[in-house]
Amino acid sequence: MLAVSLYVYAFLSEFILIYPVYALLFTDTGISVAEVSSLFVIWSVTGMVLEVPSGAWADAVSRRLLLVLGPLLSGAGFALWVLFPSYWVFAAGFVLWGAGESLVSGAYEALAYEEMERRGQSGGYARVMGRATALGLAGSAAAIGLASPVFAAGGYPAVGVASVLACVLCAATALTLPEHRARGGAGQWSYLATLREGIGLARADRGVLRAVLLVAFVTAIWGALEEYVPFLGAETGVARATIPLLILLVWVGATAGGLLAGPAERLRSRGYAALLGLAALAMAVGALSGHPAGFVAIALAVGAFQLAQVLADVRLQERITGPARATVTSVAGLGTNVVTLGAYTAYGTASASLPHGVTFALLALPYLVIALIPLAAR
Repeated sequence: MLAVSLYVYAFLSEFILIYPVYALLFTDTGISVAEVSSLFVIWSVTGMVLEVPSGAWADAVSRRLLLVLGPLLSGAGFALWVLFPSYWVFAAGFVLWGAGESLVSGAYEALAYEEMERRGQSGGYARVMGRATALGLAGSAAAIGLASPVFAAGGYPAVGVASVLACVLCAATALTLPEHRARGGAGQWSYLATLREGIGLARADRGVLRAVLLVAFVTAIWGALEEYVPFLGAETGVARATIPLLILLVWVGATAGGLLAGPAERLRSRGYAALLGLAALAMAVGALSGHPAGFVAIALAVGAFQLAQVLADVRLQERITGPARATVTSVAGLGTNVVTLGAYTAYGTASASLPHGVTFALLALPYLVIALIPLAAR
């Protein structure tokens, strides 16, 4: 039942039909591109500011409670967008959405790991998280597929209602998750004590610090590059109608990577480092080919990065001790956000004078250095 609830939660959290069309809502309201960019900044800053504090709140109070509140805040933001479309309402919606994502980040992994550990099933954490990741991608794909007919039938109100309903169902699913906190856990640790404990552990324990850095860097770079895949596809010269198929191929690779997490859980440090190195080379070769066939290599690379991301989270959860698990996981989430912003900045700077293929290849190269992090733990 635990795994099923985690799977349903992961799917519903991404089954948001307003995702593919909210940019159209903004432009139809008269919002400029510069204003849209400022909204994205508000969203990112909200997540960064609340990431670690929300993790400490999950540890000090209840992880399940935050998993309930997170989707409700996001759903409230989507509802505001549709009901009262204007710049400042969009900004408020992004604040709510960013806050909702922060509440879930850290709490989801911490609850899953400790509940599985309590049942003596922590060895299956990688398999469960890999499948949950794959189902999250499936939820996104399903939302994209349904958004068009739903929008055609009922416009923004229809996709808004569907998105809010998905958020409410996601929150309801969180209520089915078990939560058994050990003595000294929720209710016996003050918020500030938990916050200090989590940050202190991430700073003082080298094993935990390396795991935090690994999660941040492995997750952020390929996640940022994925946003630019349509530009890379257009650069190959294919028809615009073909670009979604190339994006779909990349998504298939990411989904396969998540599903392989269970069998690959026993991968040693050298094998993990080799996985990152080979994925970086595949990404570079595929991007530099300048041919649509290169997307096969890119899909394989993305699958490997997705697999490495899940395994990095497994390594982090295995190294965390004490009652501040969600706090430490949120520190990794904050690091991911920071590195992601750096990757966006680097891509924007490089792409101003370089082709997208070359920019992809250059940003894949840091993975050759990141591969040294797990080797340093040996």
